[in-house]
Amino acid sequence: MTSNGRRGIRRTVSCVAAGVVVASLAHVGSDVRAQSGPADRWTATWGTAEVGRSQNPPPPPPVFPPFMANARCPAPPAAPPAPGRGQTFAPLPYIQFTNQTLRQIVHTSLGGSKLRVVLSNAYGTAPATIGAAHIALRDKDGSIQTGGRPLMFAGRPTVTIPANAVMYSDPVALAVPDMSDLGIDIYLPGTTDAPGTVTMHAGALQTGYVSETGNYSGQRTLPQVATIQSWFLLSRVDVVAPDSTGLIVAFGDSITDGARSTPNANNRWPDHLARRLLAQGLKMGVVNAGIGGNRLLNEASLPPGVDVRAVGAGINALARFEHHVLSVPGVTHVVVLEGINDVGNARQNPTPTAEDLIAANRQLIEQAHGHGIKIIGATLTPFWGAAYYTEAGEAKRQAVNEWIRTSNAFDGVIDFDKATRDPSDPKKFLDKYDSCDYLHPGDAGYKAMADAIDLSLFKTGHAATASR
Repeated sequence: MTSNGRRGIRRTVSCVAAGVVVASLAHVGSDVRAQSGPADRWTATWGTAEVGRSQNPPPPPPVFPPFMANARCPAPPAAPPAPGRGQTFAPLPYIQFTNQTLRQIVHTSLGGSKLRVVLSNAYGTAPATIGAAHIALRDKDGSIQTGGRPLMFAGRPTVTIPANAVMYSDPVALAVPDMSDLGIDIYLPGTTDAPGTVTMHAGALQTGYVSETGNYSGQRTLPQVATIQSWFLLSRVDVVAPDSTGLIVAFGDSITDGARSTPNANNRWPDHLARRLLAQGLKMGVVNAGIGGNRLLNEASLPPGVDVRAVGAGINALARFEHHVLSVPGVTHVVVLEGINDVGNARQNPTPTAEDLIAANRQLIEQAHGHGIKIIGATLTPFWGAAYYTEAGEAKRQAVNEWIRTSNAFDGVIDFDKATRDPSDPKKFLDKYDSCDYLHPGDAGYKAMADAIDLSLFKTGHAATASR
């Protein structure tokens, strides 16, 4: 046989072999597709609105008590005059961690059998290294049930999250009931003691647990040295859900965040809403994207040279809407309750005007509609008696509320103002709903807010007005 003949035979054999390999790969590929089925549909069951906070924050400004009493709240002690005071922020006694494990408790809305956790360094200024992570159902206090799962990231037990980034865990099989508590462990092998900012949410109203030195991720009982009332490096928990499942993001300030409600009791108005929905057989998740001190148009007023991230009030609502609402998987509806801090902190200043706040709301509406999300406007609750109350601010609040009620700009309206105000003096909270600071509801007030919501607002394709 000639050399050309041998080469021809080799080419023929090679082509035949290649054809077999291609056919085999095509067969394997079809088997994999058949086994994997359609892609999972993820929806958030719990979430928080992260902020960046300095790990070495300046001393907080003094917290001044309210200056008027009502029938239920005693008159406060005299406070020295402090022109320009407004929203103040409590100090965080424990914000730095070195070779320790955090066990953080979150409360689901929807249950599921497969979940993933989103860790966030979205507002951090340096990489954050996670040495191990774990999720389980909580037993009680800081202990967890057996049967939890370690969290992996692209198949690896450790991950370093770059500054300004988030990381999704690999899916894990874990049966999670509706309205249940989860314990999420994060082991931090290095130190967060740095001059930059750490990603967190200050007003968790939920006790978390800090271990002694070492990795205790997944251990049933954590050898704790401290507790915390903030969430660190957590963004969301997602579950696999049917296409028919909806998701509501509650977007707002401290009143949505649940300020002054009872800690560890899940008494924020979005919590009460989630319970109402499930009680009515409506499979909808609820995510709380409230931040204490947040504003529609500006950041918190701080002393010269102090970064807004030092106090954790968050960037303005227009700036964070993309991250905290539009990018949340499964979102179908958003409820917006923002603006009272813009009104209050302006005091006698003409800006921002009511028209400025209305224009900001219109921007949120356009963004939501551009993503096929229904957006529901909530009226601003009373603030007579609060430290930053002025008649000029009250006039702006009334103007904004009138526009929310009558403009038909939103897909629906929730009249939180009407639900919580004193009918005999509409500028103030009804006494039984006030937390005694004249700005935030108490537990009864938050429940009244949720009870005032017409649940038909959240039916597919339906818009209505709830204005009891």
